[in-house]
This record gives sequence, structure tokens and C-alpha cells, in this order.
Amino acid sequence: MARAREAFARRGERLTKLREAVLRTIAESHEALGAYEIIGRLRQKGREVAPVSVYRILDLLLDADLVHRIESRNAFFACHCKHDSAKRPVLFLLCEKCGTVGESHDPRLEETLGDSAGAVGFTLHGAVLEVSGLCRHCAD
Repeated sequence: MARAREAFARRGERLTKLREAVLRTIAESHEALGAYEIIGRLRQKGREVAPVSVYRILDLLLDADLVHRIESRNAFFACHCKHDSAKRPVLFLLCEKCGTVGESHDPRLEETLGDSAGAVGFTLHGAVLEVSGLCRHCAD
């Protein structure tokens, strides 16, 4: 949460109790969570929150590079990357069986994508790739 407090302070904002609760809910999960799953988990902890509030908080967390969004699932998970690598190409590894999400920031990915884009005159500023398959635990 210290990183989150710092990120919000840099933006001139506070990490409110509700923002922290949403981020903590996401961070405690090993799988990507949709907004209504987050609301359900908060409700189980005795906290009622409106969907619009969760969506606003998710936007703030995304802007602060504290969470990632899995486009194909419209779900979110905590960003574990170093702050300086948050805008580099990232490969999300989505397990089809258990729902866990892994992430890779392999420099070779950035190089390959940059070379491919450059070959057609395109300047790469970032990329998100989502790959489905089985994690090592489910593949056994």
C-alpha cells in the first residue's frame, strides 16, 4: 500500500479507505476480477459500494499504474511490475483452467515488437498482449 500512497500523492490525491479496499481486494486475488466480483468480495466483508464508485476507482488505479486491465475478460489485477516498466510491452498469461494471471516484461518482447513495428514505419509506445493457455500447475 505504500507504493499506492506514493502514486496517489504524486498525483495530488489521497488513497482513501474505499480506494485502498478496492486495491486490496484486487491484490489479494490470484486471478483477474471484474468490477462486480470486486463489489461481491467487498460486500462479503460488510462494505456496500455502488458500481459507479468501483468503476471510478478502477480508472484511478489504472491511471496510477497500480492495476492492469485484461481486455478480453474486462477484469483487473494488481500490477507487480517495477514503476519504470509499467509502460513497456507486457505479456499477460491467462490460465484457461484456474483463471490465474501471470505477466512477463521480457526485454526480448519489447525488442521483437519494436522491430516488427519499425519494419513498417510504426513507432511503438507500448503494447499489451494476452495469451491463453495453462499455467504450470494446471498443465500437470
